[in-house]
Formats: sequence, C-alpha cells, structure tokens
Amino acid sequence: MNDDTDDSLTQSGSLARRMVSVALIWALGLMIVGAVALTILFRQTVFSALDDRLDRVGESLLAFVEVDEAGELFITQQPTDPSYAQVFSGRYWQISTGEGDAREDLASPSLAENRIQLDGLKAEAMSEPGRVVIGNAVGPDSEPLRVHVRAIAIEDGDPSVIIAAAEDRRPADANVTRFAITAFILFAIFAVLLAAGVWFQVRVGLDPVLRMGRAVASVRDGEASKVAGSYPSELMPLAGELNSLLDHSREVVDRARTHVGNLAHALKTPITVLGNEARSHEGALADLVARQTDTMSAQVEHHLRRARAAANAQAIGARAPASEVLEDLTRTLRKIYARREVQVVLDAPSGLVFRGERQDLEDLAGNLIDNACKWATSAVRVDAQALEADELQLRILVEDDGPGLDEAACAQVLERGVRLDEQAPGTGLGLAIVTDLARAYGGQLELGRSALGGLAATLTLPAARRLKETAR
Repeated sequence: MNDDTDDSLTQSGSLARRMVSVALIWALGLMIVGAVALTILFRQTVFSALDDRLDRVGESLLAFVEVDEAGELFITQQPTDPSYAQVFSGRYWQISTGEGDAREDLASPSLAENRIQLDGLKAEAMSEPGRVVIGNAVGPDSEPLRVHVRAIAIEDGDPSVIIAAAEDRRPADANVTRFAITAFILFAIFAVLLAAGVWFQVRVGLDPVLRMGRAVASVRDGEASKVAGSYPSELMPLAGELNSLLDHSREVVDRARTHVGNLAHALKTPITVLGNEARSHEGALADLVARQTDTMSAQVEHHLRRARAAANAQAIGARAPASEVLEDLTRTLRKIYARREVQVVLDAPSGLVFRGERQDLEDLAGNLIDNACKWATSAVRVDAQALEADELQLRILVEDDGPGLDEAACAQVLERGVRLDEQAPGTGLGLAIVTDLARAYGGQLELGRSALGGLAATLTLPAARRLKETAR
C-alpha cells in the first residue's frame, strides 16, 4: 500500500517465462535446422543411390554399343532389368547420334515408340565428351525423370553417340517427402517433450528463489522473525543481507520508540505541572493557562501517537488480531454508553489480522466507534472484513443513526482541532488522529452518509493473512 515503494518497482515479465522462452526458441531453432539438415542428407542419399543405378546402366550400355560395317549402331546386350522391357515402367534408356538420328532398336522397349527429349542436356554432354551430365526430363507417360547423359565417339571421325539412362524420380521424391514429414513430426514431439522438460527444470531451479520469497512474506506477515531455511550457495548471501536488514530495521524502530517515550516524559511533566499550578489558582489567567495546557497536552499526545504509529508502520512483522480488538472495544463502549441505550452491533469474522501494532488499531477503531456512540441516537453498527485488492486490506466500516454530516462538513471535520458542535466533550482531534494514523500505515479514512441515516466512517488499513492458530 506504499505508493512510493510501488512507483520504484516495475514488473518486467516473468523470470521463469523468460528462461523457458529463451531455451525453447534456441532449442526449436536447432531442431528445425537439424530436421532440414537430416532431410537434405537423406535426399542426397536417395538420389545418390538413384544416380549410382543410372551410372551402372549407362556404363553397361557403353560397354555393349558397337558400330557395324555399314556404320550403323547396334547393341550386343541389353540391360537385364525386366523393367526396361515393360512399357512405361519408369526406367528407360536410349542411344542416338549427335546429329539427332535415334535408332528404334537402340531404345529400351519401355519407351515404346516414344523418345526422351534431352533438349539442352545433349548439347552440354557433346561439349565435353565422356563426362556424365545429370538433369531432369519428361518421360513418355509425362512422369518426371532423372536422366544421365554422356557423349562418346566410337571411332575417329564418326559422329558422337549420345547414351541416356533415365528413371522416374517420383518414388525418390516420395521417399524424401515421407522422411521430411516423419522427421518434422518426431522433432515436434521432441519439442513438446523438451518444453515440458525445460519448464520442469526452470521450476526446480527457481524453487529456492520462490521459497525465499515465501519466507520474506512470512516475515512481513509476522509469522517469522527472520528468513530461515536451506538455500543454495548463490542465495545464501542474499538471505544474510535480508536478515541483516531486518535486524537493522528493528533497531531503528526500537530507537525511535525510545526517543518518542523520552520526549513524552520530557514534555508531559512540565505541562502537567503548569496545569496543576493553574488549577490551584483562580482568575482569568489561571483559567487561560489551564485551557492552553489541556490543549498542549492533547496536541503532544496526538503528535507522539502519530510518531509512534509511523515507527510501527515501518516495523516488519507487526500483527494484531483485528477481530479480538474490535470485540474488546465494542464490549467496553456498550458499557460506557449503556445509560444512553446505544446499541453497538459488531460484524467481524474471526481471523482478521491487522498488519501493525495492536495499540494503534485500538486508537484507530476506538476513536471512530467512540465518536459514533457520542452522536448516535440509538444504534451503532461496526462491520469489518478483509478485501483482496493489490494486496490484502482490512476495511472497518462504522455507522451510526445520528444527525450525520454533509459533504462539505465531512471534509472539514477531518482537519485537526475542528469541531462542528461543542456539546460533545473532546478536543476535536479524534478524527484527525485517525486520519494521521491511517496515513502512517498507508491507509485512509473516508466519511459519507450511513444507511442508518447518520455518519459512515470507512477505514482502510493493511491486513495480513490469518494467524495460524485462528486458521486451525
């Protein structure tokens, strides 16, 4: 509830989410690269096997092709693979001259009456005889082909002979596609498992930090006096510094309380002496001194109470059972105002805890309930509950059926020493004390119109989790 502290801290995402995101992005990137690399390697393996097969066919054709006495080409032995004899089987070979004359008996039966259109592959092969040119072409059944073409010279002066061996590449492409899909599915499964593993690793790794956070919260709520527990070596210096800071905070608060107490004794004693002396004499001067000493005493008490509350508000771990304090206050005020037949009704669930000193809560709630009883006609209602806002808050609503105040008067009555009616006893500091004490704790006091017809005072204070004894 401290605005200054909240302004100095800004949340920049989750540490766990950041660690998991970085690990997953890096791992997923590596997995994608790995899947692509494996697919490329597999493709090279598949097409390497296909090229080796076509090379062997081309070499066998080269070994068996000859020129007869008439200068025509013939082949002494065809490849033994039966696929070359089956029409449109997807495996083909053909032999032609560099001039473009293709001999019918120098083509595989699988081509039937068709020929493979080599286009630029023939020219490239003829430009460097003996070298195998690898490329793509369209088969007789419109299938994509992987083609090996080489140009050779049978005898000096004869035109070049073009030997082409081709095979349908669709099975190889299908194998590569299946492998790629399988690889990416497997890597996707690995990614999911890796995400779960990274998340588990981060949670386990950050568990000591989370435990330390809970230990600090326990100190803040008053359940422990120091940060305790077993932590990794990296966190032990932080735990030690936190405990040193807590000890220093307690020393500062104790020192402030001592100074406040000394100041109280130093000021109250001479003021009391002056007041007693004034009351032992008669006259206008004595009356004036008596009134001023009473005012001084009330002002000193107010500022000392405010200073003590400011010190208590800075203390870490202070807790007070709000339900018990409110029950004691309402019980006492019922007896005090019994002669006026004022009914004080309390609605406060057990287990409400104020994050501060008990005496300060008694001053805060006591002033409000006492003020309501003074002005009430017959009824005062006190309602307390815990609210979940940015942090846990305790809201105490005090209502009465008295005359109430309008909006302007509500703002005016909160000013120190202001009283709108002199009939009721007091110094006019009651609501001002509540306002100052509430602000010291980071809370606030609001005045408005009550459902009972009178004044409604809403006090908001910091709350803590239920005491363990109450929770059980």
